[in-house]
Amino acid sequence: MKLTTGDLAIFGGVHAFLRPLYVGSPNAVDRDRLFDRLNWALDNQWLSNSGPLAVEFEARTAELAGVRNSVATCNATVALQMLCHALELTGEVIMPSLTFAATAHAARWVGLDPVFVDVDPLSGQLDPALVAEAVGPLTSAILGVHLWGRTCRAPELEKVASDHGLPLFFDAAHAIGCTLGGQPVASFGVASVFSFHPTKVVAGFEGGAIVTDDDALAGRLRSLRNFGLGPGAGSPAGGTNGKMSEAAAAMALTSLDGFERAVAHNRSNFDAYAAGLDRVPGVRLLPHDPSESRNYQYVIVEIDESAAGIDRDLVLRILQGENVMAKPYFSPACHELEPYRSGRTFRLPHTERFAGRVLALPTGTAVSRESIRRICDVLRLVVSRSDEVTSRWQQMKGRPA
Repeated sequence: MKLTTGDLAIFGGVHAFLRPLYVGSPNAVDRDRLFDRLNWALDNQWLSNSGPLAVEFEARTAELAGVRNSVATCNATVALQMLCHALELTGEVIMPSLTFAATAHAARWVGLDPVFVDVDPLSGQLDPALVAEAVGPLTSAILGVHLWGRTCRAPELEKVASDHGLPLFFDAAHAIGCTLGGQPVASFGVASVFSFHPTKVVAGFEGGAIVTDDDALAGRLRSLRNFGLGPGAGSPAGGTNGKMSEAAAAMALTSLDGFERAVAHNRSNFDAYAAGLDRVPGVRLLPHDPSESRNYQYVIVEIDESAAGIDRDLVLRILQGENVMAKPYFSPACHELEPYRSGRTFRLPHTERFAGRVLALPTGTAVSRESIRRICDVLRLVVSRSDEVTSRWQQMKGRPA
């Protein structure tokens, strides 16, 4: 049956989905295998402090990342903070504003000043030429972000960092299992940070990891996560409690067991969205490079109001009315948030354009191709009838059409 605007929930129709469909719902795992690991940890009576499961997870993530060292942590934000301390950074760190707030907050929390730089207008990734222009006397590092699991221009950032004698590291929270030029993303820069938050394609109950080929850096990080004690001790920061628990490692290992299956499902979902949104005016599905490995854990669309005839925020409201809990990742951008908005002024037109136009759509093992077909039906309807939808919404809200 063909949808009409009257079928939309915001206009009194029935929700397209009985239960909310979320971005980042945890992927299904083998519960028997998870409980076997948890029971083993309980029987073993080693629940934290670099237990066997955490050590095994470190070995497996290092192998997947193509590096010698993985330092597992309680979460990725603490991992970024530990890395800033281990590199003994001071002053300013250059980074994109189009990222999750944790990227900037992690640097600020340890006393650094984020310097936000604009992105490439097509990819939304950090622009290396603008990074080079932003380097100043207080710059102590460059922090790249592999946004939405789509890799940034790491080789060009490496050249900028080398030219200025700066360390380069990456927030790779979205990018486990991804490659650039056929190389794992962790092969670039001095280190990369992965997230194993429940929303990620590999998930613990919480968790993160710093992956690096720098053995000395890894030693400092292991000391920092354990209150500054043990080999590698002596950081001016002292230390913190950044350890991954055995329960989190059990979940993360079980999730890692199903990584290839989850990626295949994500890829199938991405292809379904691509087919369903093909030639919908003003709706651009951000592509992945088919020659590279990707985890496809995010499906990002860009809504161009001038071509679609409807703005992103109304599309978001309509989808959420249908119980499709899409997310404006990442809007507002970091420089538009406090505490940054009240400080230094940054002119970032491409970042602001992206932040006002992007939406993350549900994917993962909890999302079926039939669900995607229904989501795409709604998107095609609101674009094809954009004038009617916008007019009805304005009238409903008591505003002139």
